[in-house]
Amino acid sequence: MALKKANKKKIIGKFQTHAKDTGSPQVQVGILTKEIDHVTKHLKEHKKDNSARRGLLAMVARRRKLLTYLKMNEAKGYEKILKALDLDK
Repeated sequence: MALKKANKKKIIGKFQTHAKDTGSPQVQVGILTKEIDHVTKHLKEHKKDNSARRGLLAMVARRRKLLTYLKMNEAKGYEKILKALDLDK
């Protein structure tokens, strides 16, 4: 299930790098983290929902790739987003 527009706008506002930024790696990682949290809660109740589990694994892999990209190309942004989202990697 996708995030609601209001929640997505809050996340974009928090992580955007300039006024019209909606697709930078920082924003994408923020949105993916929120979606991962949502699907994880869903899977705690519905343990046999394998399609949701597969989607969760895909989201985690996409977030990991974006974080690796940030680490290689923009170290300050990488450290900032790890602290903001409380991801200890």
